[in-house]
Amino acid sequence: MAELLVDYITSLDGFGSAEGWPGLWGMGGPEYFEMLAAEAEREYTVLLGTRTYRLFAEFARTGAEDMAELTARPKIVFSRTLTEPLEWANTSLVAGDAVEAVRELKRTGIELRTIGSPSLSRSLLRAGLVDRYRVVVFPVVNGASGADRIYDGWPDVVMESTSIRVLDGRLVLYEAVPRVLDAPPGPGAA
Repeated sequence: MAELLVDYITSLDGFGSAEGWPGLWGMGGPEYFEMLAAEAEREYTVLLGTRTYRLFAEFARTGAEDMAELTARPKIVFSRTLTEPLEWANTSLVAGDAVEAVRELKRTGIELRTIGSPSLSRSLLRAGLVDRYRVVVFPVVNGASGADRIYDGWPDVVMESTSIRVLDGRLVLYEAVPRVLDAPPGPGAA
C-alpha cells in the first residue's frame, strides 16, 4: 500500500502564511532548497484542496519562480466547486468523497503527498490515512499577521518522531508518524 505524507511549512506559532511577509518568510536557504531538489527526484502524486489548488495554479499561470517541477508533477484536486477542464496542467479533479478516493489511491501503490491543504489533510488524518507527517518550522511568530492556522480543527494526535534536523541554521525539519487519539490520554499517561 502506498504511503501518504502530509507536508507543511509553518511559522513557530502554526500559521501556514502571513499577510505582508514574503514566501517562506524570506528565510529559504541553500540546505532547504537542496532538500526540495532531492524531493523533486522522487515519484509521487500531489493531493490538493480547492484553496491550495487555486493559489498554486495562479502562481503557475503568472510564471512564478520554481513552479515548473510542480506543474509537471501529477496532481489531484478534491473539490465540489471546481469544474473541468482545470487550467493547471497535469491536474485531475475528484468531486466526490476525498477520503474514499484517497483510500482507493493508496491501494494503487502510488506515493501520495499533500502540500498545504489543511482541510484536506485534516480529513485524511481523521480517517487514519496519513502515514507520515512532515513540517518545516520557520523561526517567526505571526501573532498579528498570521493566516491559515494549520492545526485548527485537528483531533488530538501523538507524533512518533522519526527525524529532526536543522536546515540553514534556523529552519527545523520535523518528521513523524501520526497517531490520532480518540480522547486525551488523561492524567498519569506515559
